[in-house]
Amino acid sequence: MFKINEGTIDRALRIIVGAGLLLWFFMDQGTGTWHYAKLIGIVPLLTGLVGSCLVYSIFGINTCKMKA
Repeated sequence: MFKINEGTIDRALRIIVGAGLLLWFFMDQGTGTWHYAKLIGIVPLLTGLVGSCLVYSIFGINTCKMKA
């Protein structure tokens, strides 16, 4: 479906950051805009799990070392 354009380190960092933001959202009982802004962690988590980033595709960036 999507071409893999993220390398191993890139994917790992996205998963860690995304999971961290979501964990922070669910552990913190805050309210307001800044609390719900942590839900942006869904984006790096999903792109890290899938291995493809739309923004990378638009700008022609590829951190994956393997040739497909």
